Amino acid sequence: MKRVVYPGSFDPITLGHMNIIERASKIFDEVIVLIMKNVDKQGFFSYIEREKLLKKATMDLKNVKVDISTGLLIDYMNRHNIDTIVKGLRTVIDFQYEENMALVNRTIDPKIDTVFLLSDPEYIMVSASNVRELLSYNADITDFVPASIKEEIYNFMK
Repeated sequence: MKRVVYPGSFDPITLGHMNIIERASKIFDEVIVLIMKNVDKQGFFSYIEREKLLKKATMDLKNVKVDISTGLLIDYMNRHNIDTIVKGLRTVIDFQYEENMALVNRTIDPKIDTVFLLSDPEYIMVSASNVRELLSYNADITDFVPASIKEEIYNFMK
């Protein structure tokens, strides 16, 4: 069984994230969407809120699991006997960042591979940062997040 980890902060999950999750779920036997701490970002939603949103958004994808880790990705992967990471790419800037991370991960553990999936064109401008900014102005996020969790996101903001 081929398992893959899709790590990210998912703060909150977007349609772009869902695009990568859905496509990865067709390629791999099991996809673990791993909510992780990003040292460069202040969390907008708690880990528990993000987990709840992710589980609801992915509940129809039977081979997708959601987990949380605040440690090093490679440590999580070794504990769970997983050797492949999947990452979504929207732009060249994403590629440069993710290529560097893939090389660092492979240096730490040579058995770790990273697979890149290009975002579908309609999701190139969708980012969690954009969603957080829209939320801070109480603006409409309909075009950026899964419909199944939109109201829940607004409720977390109250």
